[in-house]
Formats: sequence, C-alpha cells, structure tokens
Amino acid sequence: MKKQKNTDNASKLQIIPLGGLEQIGMNITAFRYEDSIIVVDCGLSFPDDDMLGIDLVIPDVTYLLDNIDKVKGFVITHGHEDHIGALPYILKEVNAPVYATRLTMGLIEHKLEEHGLMRNTRRKVVKFGQFINLGDFRVEFIKTNHSIVDAAALAIYSPAGIVVHTGDFKVDYTPVYGDPIDLQRFGEIGKKGVLALLCDSTNAERPGFTASEKTVGATLDALFREHKKSRIIVATFASNVDRVQQIINAAYQYDRKVVVEGRSMVTVIDIAQKLECIKVPDNTLIDIDELKNYPDNKQVIITTGSQGESMAALSRMANGQHKKISIKPGDTVIFSSTPIPGNEKSVTNVVNELMMKGAQVIFQDVHVSGHACQEDIKLIYNLVKPKYSVPVHGEYRHLTAQRQIALKLGIPKENTFILKTGDILEMDSTSARIHGKVPTGAVLVDGIGVGDVGNVVLRDRQRLAQDGIVIAVLGIDKGSAQLVSGPMIVSRGFVYVKESDELIEDATDLVLDEVTEALSRGITDWPKLKNLVKDILSEFIWKKTKRRPMILPIIMDN
Repeated sequence: MKKQKNTDNASKLQIIPLGGLEQIGMNITAFRYEDSIIVVDCGLSFPDDDMLGIDLVIPDVTYLLDNIDKVKGFVITHGHEDHIGALPYILKEVNAPVYATRLTMGLIEHKLEEHGLMRNTRRKVVKFGQFINLGDFRVEFIKTNHSIVDAAALAIYSPAGIVVHTGDFKVDYTPVYGDPIDLQRFGEIGKKGVLALLCDSTNAERPGFTASEKTVGATLDALFREHKKSRIIVATFASNVDRVQQIINAAYQYDRKVVVEGRSMVTVIDIAQKLECIKVPDNTLIDIDELKNYPDNKQVIITTGSQGESMAALSRMANGQHKKISIKPGDTVIFSSTPIPGNEKSVTNVVNELMMKGAQVIFQDVHVSGHACQEDIKLIYNLVKPKYSVPVHGEYRHLTAQRQIALKLGIPKENTFILKTGDILEMDSTSARIHGKVPTGAVLVDGIGVGDVGNVVLRDRQRLAQDGIVIAVLGIDKGSAQLVSGPMIVSRGFVYVKESDELIEDATDLVLDEVTEALSRGITDWPKLKNLVKDILSEFIWKKTKRRPMILPIIMDN
C-alpha cells in the first residue's frame, strides 16, 4: 500500500526568516515546499556595544540542521557581508551547494579559502536570466542595481506559485558598471501572476527616487578640480566597487596616482579587477611604498574606515597609529558614505581627530544610497503585482513603512505580513497565514570560537567591565581544617590597590575572621566556604563603595 503524504502542509509554500528582520544585517531566509528547502542569503551582523569582545554575530540555523536532508542549496543575492558573511561558518554544519553571480561568488570563494572550505563546497556561478532547479524550486536570477556590482533579485518558482525576492536593490538607469535593473523582466514575471513579493525595506521611509550612482562621479570630479593642490584621501565602503571606480576615474583625469589602503578594500578591488568588474587605467594604481616618489598633489588614497571603525585604516591615520601614512595640514579627506545608525559618534571622533591634524574634511553630497526609496519600491510593486506583500531587510519601522506603501497601492491589509525572525508564513494561491515558529537566535563569534560565548559569559564580561573583579585566595589544610595561608585579596578594574590599603586590609581581616570561625564549626566543604567568602565580601564592598564587582574565591588545598 502506498504511503500517504501528510496533507496538512502539502501544497503550501513556507517562508521562514531565520534572520534579517527587526535589524539591519544577518539576512537569511528559508523557503520550504514539502521536502525541499532553499536558503536565500547567509549574512552576519556586527556586535552591539554591550557584546564585549565579540567579533561577529551569525544566525542560529538549528532549523536547517534539523532538516538537513531537505536543504537543496544556498542562493545568494549579492556580496555584502550582511548577506554572505556567515556562509563559511554555516557551511561547516550545513554543507549544501552555493549559487551566486560572478563577483558575489568571487567574494564568497575568498572567504571559503580563508576557512579551508573550497574543496568541500560545491559552487556554481549563475548568469542573469539563468534558472537553477533545486528540488521543488526553480530559481531565476534577475539583474538589479545596488552599491555592489552583480546584485540580483530572485524569482522563486514553486508549485504553490511565484515569489519575487528583490534582495538589496535600487533602480539606477545609469549605473557605473553593467546594465540597468531589468525592469522588463519584473514586468513579465508580474504578468504570469506573482504570489508574494519580498522587497527591500531599508529606505522605505524615504520619499522620492534614489539618485543614480553616477551623480557621485560628478561631485567627485568637482572636488578633485577644487582641491588640485592637496593630497586627497577618500573613505568609502570596501565593497562599493562602483564608487571606487569613480574615484579612480577622477584621479586619472587629474593625473594622480592611487593607493588602495585597508585589508578588505584591497581584497575586494583585487577580486573585482580579476573579474573585470572594475577598469583601472595603466600605471594609475601604485603600492603604498611608492607614495614617497610623488608630491602630495599627485596622490589619492582610497581607504576603509568611513564608519569610524577603530581598527580601520582611516582611524589609524587619524590617531597617528598608521605605519606608512600620516595626516598632515593641507590634506583633503572625503567621506564618501553616510554613517550607519549607531556609528555617528565613532565617525564624529575620527572627523575631529582629522581636523585637529589640519585636514579639511568633506562629507556632504558625496554619497548616494544603494537602496530603493518609496517611488522605486512603488515601481517594483506595480510591475510585479503580488498577491501578498512581505517586507524584508530592515528594522520594524522600515517594515511598517513598506507595508504603508503596499496598502496605498491597493494590497489588502490582510495580505500584508510583517514577520518576526522565526515565523513560519504559509501560503498558496487561496490563503496565507503565520503558522508557528522555528528556533532562531544569534550565535556569537569570538576569535576562533563559534557559539562558545553565551549570555552568561556576556553578563560576566559586562560585570567585569562595569565594576571589575575581586579575587580572594586562601590556603586550607583539609585534613586538619586549618587555614594555613592567606587570605590574600587582589583586584583588577575595581580600585587602585595602592590608594585603597585600608579597604583591602579591612576586607582581608573580615574574610580571615569568618573563614576561621567557619572552620572551627567544622565547615570544610569547599563550595560552602566559597559561597561564604563571596557573600561576606560582596556585602562588605557594597556597604563601603556601592559597587558590585565580581567576587572570585579561590581555595587551595595545602
């Protein structure tokens, strides 16, 4: 007798965001139809200020691990860290093929090489207009524009209907490199009937259209013309290849040599050059050691650090820690970016340091966004004509702003879904609903450790950062129940011991008295003694200082 299929979820498409909602970054979404799962993007996010010592944050993919036999592949929209950065970590657990366009794959392969995963990872470079068959899914890559070359939208064909995922995008009719967004294809797919549109929400609060990247080229040209006598340093995002191309174009026009500085910037430009995604005139790029051979007015330095990152090249130049480049009076520093929310203070600090060294700093009108504003979003909706609207990529306020756009365009409110990470959105041609959740969360990467730092460790780090640590060391002869050495009390990050002799002496006397009394009463259980020391020290220090340092008792068996 033929085994009956479970009909509860049969013929339903499930859309399951595993990250990327209610935040900027860590974009990853699973699409499931019966026994087939495809994963769109696999990004990381950067740690919050309270995540002390954490390097990166990657998504929890427990759901994929629980259904690993159903995962058919990772389909990547573009090469930004918030869309590809977690791949090398996730692929070690979920080894599935990776599909991406040319530059995107070049950037992914560089990461796989660093992690020793090239041999074990199946990869396929996909061209725009090409279809990939993955289980019950068929995925088409559609040309879009963004602040990195080779960005793609996806048309995901399933038995339940077509879903269009825009990825990060803008509508640019005059891109620096390659063709404009393929609006015609969006329209053709819209005529077939689209079940749902997952659209970039990053700029959904901004009215109007997003300006073309080429407008920045005209601004750069004017700045180069105006500052002919000074050395020019331009800070921008490492991945913005089109921006770098325009800086190089301006440098070449004004007969300047270009140095690219910053590890990530060098890596991206090297990959882009090999793939011919950027065109550098002969003898324009020089090594940093060759700068001394040219006068300041013949130099352009393109650098990372536009977000005020403490270890980026521009920050090290600003605070005098860069080994080969020093900021000097007369330099012109151009910030070709806008601060990401939360980075404003760091950027301001770098600007102040640059200006104190005599540099002129320019940051107005030298950047355009890589994301669609309201009118561009409306255009995509009108071309695709989706039955359901599912805003993605953004904080809650961005998602709700896009929902308002969808409502104005006539999509019924019950057909718009603002999801939370982990929600299971089930849909077919007749209905859609949020039906259950899957486990999700953030996995913290600290050095080579992945997931070994959790909330308890973070709380300890926060306590150490706030009030420091007090260590009480005692030596006890367990056989005779006698205190044979100590207590010795030391602290770090709590008080400066040399100026707090009385406090430390009083604490030492208190511990000595309490431990001696406890031993005389026959208490020789190490955990009980440790808790006793911890409690009395904690209470004493709070009374004297109104601080709560971490108390660490250490008992040695002598």
